[in-house]
Amino acid sequence: KRRCGFNGSLHTRSLPEPVVAVYGTLADLLSLASSKLGIRACSLYNSRGGLIDDILKASLPYRDDDVLYVSEGDPFVEYAVNLEQRSGAHTDWLTLNIGGRHFTTTRSTLVSKEPESMLAHMFKDKDVWGNKKDERGAYLIDRSPEYFEPILNYLRHGQLIVNDGINLLGVLEEARFFGIEQLAEQLEVAIKNSQPPEDHSPISRKEFVRFLLATPTKSELRCQGLNFSGADLSRLDLRYINFKMANLSRCNLTHANLCCSNLERADLSGANLDGANLQGVKMLCSNAEGASLKGCNFEDPSGLKANLEGANLKGVDMEGSQMTGINLRVATLKNAKLKNCNLRGATLAGTDLENCDLSGCDLQEANLRGSNVKGAIFEEMLTPLHMSQSVR
Repeated sequence: KRRCGFNGSLHTRSLPEPVVAVYGTLADLLSLASSKLGIRACSLYNSRGGLIDDILKASLPYRDDDVLYVSEGDPFVEYAVNLEQRSGAHTDWLTLNIGGRHFTTTRSTLVSKEPESMLAHMFKDKDVWGNKKDERGAYLIDRSPEYFEPILNYLRHGQLIVNDGINLLGVLEEARFFGIEQLAEQLEVAIKNSQPPEDHSPISRKEFVRFLLATPTKSELRCQGLNFSGADLSRLDLRYINFKMANLSRCNLTHANLCCSNLERADLSGANLDGANLQGVKMLCSNAEGASLKGCNFEDPSGLKANLEGANLKGVDMEGSQMTGINLRVATLKNAKLKNCNLRGATLAGTDLENCDLSGCDLQEANLRGSNVKGAIFEEMLTPLHMSQSVR
């Protein structure tokens, strides 16, 4: 068996090239090939494996540099494969066995798009990595075929296309494994865009009432860090609920029962708590700047004291509130209105009361040591303020 080139004449590649004119019938050409190549020529194939049975009616026109195959009877496929194996030809077409699934592509596809990737280094030169092959001659690579397919298509046409049902995270891991950095960046963006947006919309009154009704009275309802901004929670029973670090800004909490609730570090700025029950409430370091707390009740008959230590109460209106024994230590009440409040026995040590209106307040036994009373108004006091109560 020899491979013959057809260029208007018949010649061999491996022997000196005698030039013989092609004429007559197929039988004449086979006889001539037998004589010149020293074989018993039985069949003639074109370069695509098509059997030529009539040189005058060949399915494809002959062109310069066309390759014809002369056979002694063996099938074309076996002949071509054996010829490639003997010649050691470095074909541009190759097959990959990815996790048991075969992918056929070109070497240039694997190399050109991402020349610095692992795939490019694996197949840039023949057998540089000594890749193992299966019985069909396909290169064995132990990776997921469903995640590899989008990567191969990307290398073919440069577009990221992933079919429905394929996890982008899996494709991303394969892209990182094969070192295809540009694709990995596109996948990271696609994954980020596919994530549902975080829902920070405020909880409505209707939703919260549903939560309240579904919670047993003896169970603690945890609302830590939730967003209630602008919600109408007026006149609701909110006792013992954990609102720690919750967003209650601009909330309507008028006449709500917040007895023993936890509002530590909660945002109550601009909220309306007029007439609310705040017995034993915990509001440490909360932000209630600009809030309205007129007529609130902080006084618990059982002796449990409300704790507002370190709270930001700038500009609040707490007129007429009952705050016996309240803890306002190191709180900020600058420009606040505390007219006619009951602050008997309150702890105001280190509190900023600058420009605070305390007219008409009951400050009997209140502790104002270290407090800032610059510009504070103490008119119409129910009981005289003893000098020992304030040293600043």
